[in-house]
Amino acid sequence: MPLQDVLGVILGGGRGARLWPLTKLRAKPAVPIAGKYRLVDIPVSNCLNSGIHQIAILTQFNSVSLHRHIARTYQFDSFHPGFVQVLAAVQTFTSEDWYQGTADAVRKQLFEIHVTGAKDVLVLAGDHLYRMDYAKMAECHWSNGADVTIGVKPVSREDAPRFGILKQAGDGQLTGFIEKPSDTDALQGFVSRDDPDFPYLGSMGIYMFRTDTLFELLNSDHADFGSNVIPAAIHSHRVFGYYFDGYWEDIGTMRAFYEANLKLAQPDPSFDFYDPVRPIYTRPRFLPGSRIYDVELDRVLLADGCVVEGASIRHSIIGVRSVIGEDVQISDTVVMGADYYEAEARQREDGSPPIGIGRGSQIQGAIVDKNTRIGPGVRVEPFPRGTDLDADHWFVRDGIVVVPKSAVIPPGTIISPNA
Repeated sequence: MPLQDVLGVILGGGRGARLWPLTKLRAKPAVPIAGKYRLVDIPVSNCLNSGIHQIAILTQFNSVSLHRHIARTYQFDSFHPGFVQVLAAVQTFTSEDWYQGTADAVRKQLFEIHVTGAKDVLVLAGDHLYRMDYAKMAECHWSNGADVTIGVKPVSREDAPRFGILKQAGDGQLTGFIEKPSDTDALQGFVSRDDPDFPYLGSMGIYMFRTDTLFELLNSDHADFGSNVIPAAIHSHRVFGYYFDGYWEDIGTMRAFYEANLKLAQPDPSFDFYDPVRPIYTRPRFLPGSRIYDVELDRVLLADGCVVEGASIRHSIIGVRSVIGEDVQISDTVVMGADYYEAEARQREDGSPPIGIGRGSQIQGAIVDKNTRIGPGVRVEPFPRGTDLDADHWFVRDGIVVVPKSAVIPPGTIISPNA
């Protein structure tokens, strides 16, 4: 069965509360990653590299920038059929509600799924970092005669509460499921592997359904795949696991997102964007090379179009069009850059500093979103893990200082647990 009969459906409609305030002005799949990409580029690129060229992205919340990115990035010509389209939540004669969960989002788009003629539907999350060949998963799905196939990975005892844990029989068929177990007693009977360090199988949130099976399972009031649809399917259909042992990370929380970004700046990261065979695609911006003057760089991922003068930057991500002034010190920080260049001679009426990081500032343990204006002499330091704070122009999430998009930090501001 050819992969042109597979439809990829990417779930991107939620509020993205776990990544707020990065999702204050954008949908979660539109959050920038690695200096120049968006989260949605990961599953879309995996689909394209796997030969799946029919892709639908379900959206509903703060979706303007996501729609713009999709329209500018993923365009097919007349000789290469396919599409990457947005299916937004809409009011109809049968439903006036927003999406009520992952399964409900797909249910409300069953007509659009039906008209594609797809024989199988691959359901994907929009906040995972990994590189996967879905064609191999499809081969497993078809060879087993499965109604549903779930991507699974080894999970340790410590990480089990973060995952849906699956019980697998010797033939690969899944016979049990428990969603994010909170205690070890609930895990009794779910050991599926001989490895004492990774005894469990966790759901990756990657599901391949036969289209008729998907329609049958969604002919119900189930709202969520992980909590409702998958447990029901295991007891009524042929559900198999597809084992994946490559790098995979759920980056839907602020801490996971922050640490996954910084790992990209290491000399030999577990995941990188330098694969010539299976690249991660994004919007071409036609930016010039970065200009660097008297700068110290160590373990830095530096994107296009930056201007950096006399700064010291260590273990950080520096996004597109970043402007960093003299004597700035940056460490353990994700700087997302800017959407546009600002004329150097421009004088803002409100007296706020220009876009970028002003002279003499010290930024450590932070995420600095796009188009932020950080004045000279600002000092930012991380807070203890688990700390959550809301200030007027900055936030702390799990100890990480987050400066939201287009925020202004006045000159001399000190953001520190000791301030």
